[in-house]
Amino acid sequence: MTAHTSPQQPCHIARDFAHVDTWVFDLDNTLYPHEARIWPQVDERITLFLTELFGLDGLSARALQKYFYQRYGTTLSGLMQENGVNADDFLDFVHHIDVSMLDPDPSLGDAIAGLPGRKLIYTNGTRKHAENIAGRLGILDRFDGVFGITEGGFVPKPQRAAFDLFFKAFDIVPERAAMFEDIDKNLIVPHDVGMKTVLVLPKTPDPFREAWEQAAVAAGHVHHVTSDLNGFLRTLMGARVA
Repeated sequence: MTAHTSPQQPCHIARDFAHVDTWVFDLDNTLYPHEARIWPQVDERITLFLTELFGLDGLSARALQKYFYQRYGTTLSGLMQENGVNADDFLDFVHHIDVSMLDPDPSLGDAIAGLPGRKLIYTNGTRKHAENIAGRLGILDRFDGVFGITEGGFVPKPQRAAFDLFFKAFDIVPERAAMFEDIDKNLIVPHDVGMKTVLVLPKTPDPFREAWEQAAVAAGHVHHVTSDLNGFLRTLMGARVA
């Protein structure tokens, strides 16, 4: 693992990504800072959905939510497999959020646009949610495609089957692709199939997420770690053209 912690590594970074022509970005907590409070809203609405569906108190609903997440990868996957919940109803409910605290990020958009080849969003959320967030950031037009949970047949990352569907949908050669993610377990399959992997961490601890979800993991499936996606991309591209 190479942590992107100083400007003294640009040549090394450029060499690692010299062959890449497909750039894949997770959405939530990867393309925007946690201070915008996007994911906490989704998280809270998942708990509310469980509260209303099962008639639970908040603490019990939260515990059930965490159980589904840990066992199935997403709460939705658990609800579908154990309770036959309609996916569209769930997704429409949990993604009904306020994005007013999310500021446009034209600098990030320019950094993404400067990457050679295709740029794609791959999220466990919906395509509509991704387009809403990326549109608010002002970077949606920088991407060549969006792949969400519906397009993946409701099979979530980190399952291998989910990635296989994504690769097939966009005719991706993994050995020529890179993946940017905020949760390290979602980088295991990308690493195993030959992608370059970058773990994107928050600049400051996110109080709304578990510590393990934002840890700087030292593992073989994580090639690079950064808390500044924009800066990482600019360092990468600056070294490539130098």
